[in-house]
Amino acid sequence: MRRNRTAARWAQFAAFGAATTLALTACASGTPTEEPAAGPTLSDDPVTLTFTWWGNDVRHEITQQLIDAFEAEHDNITIEPQYTDWAGYWDKLATTVAAGDAPDIIQMDEKQLSTYAANGVLLDLGSLGDLLPTGDFPDSVLGTGALDGTQYGIPVGINTYTYMANTDVLDSLGIDLPDDETWSWDDLNEIAEEVTQKSGGAVIGSQSWGFEDGGLNNWLRQHGESLYAEDGSPEVAATEKTLAAWWQNLLDVTEAGGTPDPSATIERESAGLAESFTATNQSAFGPWWSNQVAALRSASGQTLVPLMVPTDDEGEGAAAYYKPSMFWSASAKTEHPAEVALFLDYLSNSEEAADLLLAERGVPANDKIREYITPKLGEVDQEVVAFLDEIAPRVGDAPPATPPGGGAIETIIDQHTQKVLFGELTPADAAKSFIKELQQALDDAAI
Repeated sequence: MRRNRTAARWAQFAAFGAATTLALTACASGTPTEEPAAGPTLSDDPVTLTFTWWGNDVRHEITQQLIDAFEAEHDNITIEPQYTDWAGYWDKLATTVAAGDAPDIIQMDEKQLSTYAANGVLLDLGSLGDLLPTGDFPDSVLGTGALDGTQYGIPVGINTYTYMANTDVLDSLGIDLPDDETWSWDDLNEIAEEVTQKSGGAVIGSQSWGFEDGGLNNWLRQHGESLYAEDGSPEVAATEKTLAAWWQNLLDVTEAGGTPDPSATIERESAGLAESFTATNQSAFGPWWSNQVAALRSASGQTLVPLMVPTDDEGEGAAAYYKPSMFWSASAKTEHPAEVALFLDYLSNSEEAADLLLAERGVPANDKIREYITPKLGEVDQEVVAFLDEIAPRVGDAPPATPPGGGAIETIIDQHTQKVLFGELTPADAAKSFIKELQQALDDAAI
């Protein structure tokens, strides 16, 4: 039912944004119009900004500390917090946008960035000029928040896709940790089956994959493809052949016992990180993002190490990529762009904010801030920084931005993976159906 409510709110949102979409598209094509370097002017009068984000209690507490510290430095600016958990965040944001009351500052996700930008909701951050410097962000990272040359989001943190390995489990079974510089998908499948066999089924070789787009993006990139069209058009670019091979690989290793029984997999997928096979030490391997290492180790209580994703070319194809954990964005309708810029600059570029944030929203995407804060991070987060540096030679350009409507992809992937695992669709049929449904979601968003 939640998806139906969301669809209804997006219908309101689309009507609200329709008048601005053409103007936005015209400005976004080609070279963006240059604004004066100075940007807008700060006011001496009292200013109130609304700031929305998603997260757990720890994030809420840290973010409130950030707000308090900023307000202490700027007597005339008040930041009004609006936060919720992930499950309710997008419904709430779509509702406020449809009502013409978008928050001034918005924590934004990559899958939603283009949708909100295309509907004229997000501010061109380049128009803020010198009030929001971005020179300490690598172009390849900063570019993940830009669409057609217009900057709509400032990357907050970066992470990359990994395979977590439980070395305690492997040691107990007398199995060596694989060399992640050279291992292939066949190597992963073989060692996963070996774990299950040697443990008598007490530990499963690998947690299943196929339930989100991070792993799929890696697989496609390893095969010279991308999920969406490279030219930015709202088209699914992945081929049926490569998609079918991805699901066939999962199906083969599952039938061989290297991954859990499908029913157990689906049950754990809906239970969250702490109940996963990886976190409960019931699998030796599992696909995760690098910013989840600390939480997994804490839940596991055992030695978990991130490994590079298996490839069939020893990582020479630069198929890995850095994914922004989230973005800082702003409302195109804010009445206080200068104050928004001041707060975003504080969040993105200040050492004071970094001291509070540490790696809570991911390893900082700002190179200068990451170098400053790394010695202050805990041991696990320092290892994650080292891993991100280690994998750098394998990192290529970021995948094409998710087009409007692409936010539906995780639901579509999840449904198709379940049908493959339960024998309701062959991998080939799943590939055809997946492309059709995802393309329909993109087409519907363009109407």
